[in-house]
Amino acid sequence: MPEAQLDQWVRELLAAYELTDTEIDIDQVLSLAGVAAHTIIRPAAPLTTYLAGYAAGLAVGSGQSGMKPAMESADSLARTVLAAHPASTDDA
Repeated sequence: MPEAQLDQWVRELLAAYELTDTEIDIDQVLSLAGVAAHTIIRPAAPLTTYLAGYAAGLAVGSGQSGMKPAMESADSLARTVLAAHPASTDDA
C-alpha cells in the first residue's frame, strides 16, 4: 500500500507542476536518499535528491541531455561524491 501512495503522490505532484510526461524512478530516488542519509546525515537525503533533480532539470532544460540520461547522470554523480565519504554514525 505505501508504494501505491507514493506513486499516486508523485503523479499528483507532477500534474501540479505540469510535468505529466515525466517518469520518475521512485526506487532510484529513495535509494539515493538512503545512501545520502546513511553516508552524511539524515537531513542530507532530501537535499541530495533535490540537488540531483535540479541538476538533471538544468541539463534537460538547456538541451544538454534527454530526461532519462540526465536523471541517471545526476544520480550517478551524487553516488560518486557520496562514495568519497565514510558512512555516518550520526543519527541527526
